Amino acid sequence: MSPATPAAPGTPVVLAVIPARGGSKGVPAKNLAPVGGVPLVVRAVRECLAARGVTHTVVSTDDEAIAEAARGAGAEVVRRPAGIAGDTATSEAAVLHAMDVHAQRHGREAEVVLLVQCTSPFLTREDVEGVAAAVAGGADSALTVAPFHGFVWRDGGDGTEGGHGVNHDKAYRPRRQDRPQDLLETGAAYAMRAGGFREAGHRFFGRTELVRTDPARVLEVDDPHDLARARALAPLLDGGTDGRPGALPARDDVDAVVLDFDGTQTDDRVYVDSDGRETVAVHRGDGLGIAALRRAGLPLLILSTEENPVVAARARKLRIPVLHGVDRKDLALKQWCEEQGIAPERVLYVGNDVNDLPCFGLVGWPVAVAGAHDVVRGAARAVTSTPGGAGAIREIASWILGKELS
Repeated sequence: MSPATPAAPGTPVVLAVIPARGGSKGVPAKNLAPVGGVPLVVRAVRECLAARGVTHTVVSTDDEAIAEAARGAGAEVVRRPAGIAGDTATSEAAVLHAMDVHAQRHGREAEVVLLVQCTSPFLTREDVEGVAAAVAGGADSALTVAPFHGFVWRDGGDGTEGGHGVNHDKAYRPRRQDRPQDLLETGAAYAMRAGGFREAGHRFFGRTELVRTDPARVLEVDDPHDLARARALAPLLDGGTDGRPGALPARDDVDAVVLDFDGTQTDDRVYVDSDGRETVAVHRGDGLGIAALRRAGLPLLILSTEENPVVAARARKLRIPVLHGVDRKDLALKQWCEEQGIAPERVLYVGNDVNDLPCFGLVGWPVAVAGAHDVVRGAARAVTSTPGGAGAIREIASWILGKELS
C-alpha cells in the first residue's frame, strides 16, 4: 500500500494518528510485536491506509525501529519529543503534536483527526471509516463501541458490604432482552472535529457518536497474556482471500513476483578470491521454483542494489529480467509496475533487509525470508520457513502454485 494521496484543494483533510511509543513496561517492544505475522503498528497503518475518506496516516513515535516499520507500511512518521514520550504522556498530547507537525509539513490544518490505537490488533478499516464518517456527518467526536451484555459488579471497597451491581440491581436479574443495551468502549478508534479537539484538549466533547463494531474483535494488548490471546485468535479473525485462515499467497492473489538478490536468493555471504573477485552461492531449488513460476505465466523481476555483475549473470541463467545497482528500489519497482501495467497491490515482493521496507510498503504481498532482519520479518505479510539461499524462493513458488515442486 502506498501513502495516502494528498488531499485535493477543497477536500477535507482527514488525518489518522497512530501513537506508538517505543517504551512499554507490560510488553517490551509491544508496538512491533507481530500478530498474525504482522507488527501491531503495521496492522493499524494498513487499515488506516485502506479506509475511505482518510487522506493522511501518521505514526507518532520516539523509536527508530517503529519509524522504519511505519514508513515501510506506507505511513508518514512524526518523531515524538521526549517530553510527551514517557509513561505518563497522554495519547491526546501525541495527537495534538502530530497535528501541528502535519500542518507545518503540508500547509493545511486537518478538519477531522483520528486517534487509532495499534494495541487493538483486530481493528478494521470499517472501524476507521465509521468514526471518520460520524464526524464528517455532523458529530463532534466519535468512538468505536461493541454491544455488551455482561452484569457489572463492583467491590464495596471496605470489605464489609461485599459487592454490588453497577448496571443492575442484584435483587432482580432481568432477561437480556429486558435490559437496556450497554456498549463497551473498544479502545480501537476515535475521531474528533479538529478545531473542537484543540479547544477541548480531550477526545470526547460536544455530540459524541457511538460507532458499533463486532464484539468478537474487541481486544486490547496491555500485557503478555493479551498478546498471546491475540496471536491465538489471529488465524480465526484475519483470514485470507481464499477463505483459509491466515492464508498464504495463491495464484489468484498475485500477478507478478519481484525478488531481491543478496540474502534472499543467497545466504548473504560473499566469497572473495585472492584476486579480489567476488562470488556467491545460490540454491538450485530456487531456480526450479522460478522456472515453475515463469511457466505459470507470472512476470518476474530481480531487483537489487548490488552492482556486482553476478546478479545479472544469475538473471540470465534464470531467463528473467533484472534491475541492479539501483539506489531507490521502491521508485524502480513503481516504474516497472507502471511499464508492465501491473497493480502494485497484486505484486509479491521478497526481501530480507531494511532497504526492502520501502518496496514492502508499495506491494500487496510483502514476503520476508527466514533469517531476515527483525523489522523486515515484522513488516512482512508472510515469512518463509526456509532461509535465503537455502530454497526460500522455491518455498514461495510452492505457495503460489499450490503444490510441492519436485
